[in-house]
Amino acid sequence: MLLLGIDIGTSSIKVSVVDSESQNAIATAQYPDNESPILSPQPGWAEQSPDMWWQQVQQAIQLCNNSGKYDPADISAIGIAYQMHGLVLVNKDQQVLRDSIIWCDSRAVDIGNKAFSDIGEKRCLTHLLNSPGNFTASKLAWVKLNEPDIYAQIDKIMLPGDFISMKLTGEISTSVSALSEGVFFDFVNDQLSKDILNYFGFNERLFPGIQQVFSVHGNLLRSVAEKLKLKSGIPITYKAGDQPNNALSLNVLNPGEVGATAGTSGVIYGVSDQLTFDQESRINTFAHVNYTERQKRLGVLLCINGTGRLYNWVKNLFGPSVSYAQMNERAMQSPSGSYGVRVLPFGNGTERMLNNKPVGVHLHNIDLNLHGQADIFRAVQEGIACAFRYGLDIMRENGMNPSVIRAGKANLFLSDLFAEIFVNATGVPVELYKNDGSTGAALGAGIGAGIFTSAAEAFSNMHKIKVIEPSDNKFEPIYQDWKNLLEKQLEK
Repeated sequence: MLLLGIDIGTSSIKVSVVDSESQNAIATAQYPDNESPILSPQPGWAEQSPDMWWQQVQQAIQLCNNSGKYDPADISAIGIAYQMHGLVLVNKDQQVLRDSIIWCDSRAVDIGNKAFSDIGEKRCLTHLLNSPGNFTASKLAWVKLNEPDIYAQIDKIMLPGDFISMKLTGEISTSVSALSEGVFFDFVNDQLSKDILNYFGFNERLFPGIQQVFSVHGNLLRSVAEKLKLKSGIPITYKAGDQPNNALSLNVLNPGEVGATAGTSGVIYGVSDQLTFDQESRINTFAHVNYTERQKRLGVLLCINGTGRLYNWVKNLFGPSVSYAQMNERAMQSPSGSYGVRVLPFGNGTERMLNNKPVGVHLHNIDLNLHGQADIFRAVQEGIACAFRYGLDIMRENGMNPSVIRAGKANLFLSDLFAEIFVNATGVPVELYKNDGSTGAALGAGIGAGIFTSAAEAFSNMHKIKVIEPSDNKFEPIYQDWKNLLEKQLEK
């Protein structure tokens, strides 16, 4: 039985067709080949077109079908993973009203901070587990305040995955996990937050019906099925944000288990069975994919906005003719500490772990007579790893103390050097797995469709590629030097 997984990334759309028996992808496609644009009408703003995502999803599915490795008519269920926190608005005809305000947009920080104060910090943290900060609720409030004509036309608000599900099925639904990542959900009362709705003046009718992550979110429209050469009526049986989905794809589902990713953004994601929160909302807690009212499963998330995005920026600026593999090879030519070059990797919007401050990227200590391309490439990897360590220490303050971190061998973890630096910076071993968000979404669809009796069965063929243990106890002075530079920057 075949399963289709769709991963709506910031940079591109990726789809995989997975054989449920082997749990392996038999075909994968990505569209486009280059990175999708992020629109920035003003400094600190970040938007993408939902209609662009939909066109790219169709292109990626057609590319996968064209591989000839399977019969599209054999696909039995569809799962969707998506970039978190994006705001999609549609009218009663399901037409998009404006570009999506995506996860790394900073315009609503002040609105969210004021709500945190006005509703009450204790009330927000105990019920929402987060400050409204720069999340989807605050972005919707920004539209209500600044674009009242658009706001008046809204029939439903959605996250990016809800939108693609709507385009596939014509039906609109959401989940507790999605609502919690938008900071619309009250965990104490297990319902839409009355505090948020009343404070911002949101009408409850704007929100889609709430379903479990693993459930039928609609069935494929005949018109879409014919265009994509799929069976009409295929159910969408799984829908989750990219980081909960990444955790699922690493079989991180139980309290104490921790996963990491270093794609466009960098994330450490741990599972808890407690309604936990950080007093400063520097790390965030959302409902995990397996959250239920009776069995609490929370995802505790540390996010660094610009890991892979920074590496791409450095590539374009310092090595436009080299591949990422060549960048990694050249980075190995520089010694640990990069001859003193330090990089603060915070240039993709405000950073929650830094109290929503727009710190920016900073390159320190460059000597034009000493430093070259290799030093820059290594210093960027070291700076990103130091940011992970800084965030992990915040997680440790809040009771999350991983003995091992699971990660997919993808994105920055394709670099053996980065994986080694990450382990030495954090002091935590890393288990690397063959891991892919679209494959995870496909297996999630299998769970939701009842093809697998449990998540454990869905990942029963999962095998470690390797384990990396800490080996360099000399990295601590490098981290402390980096941390000192960051703290001086935060004081400005």
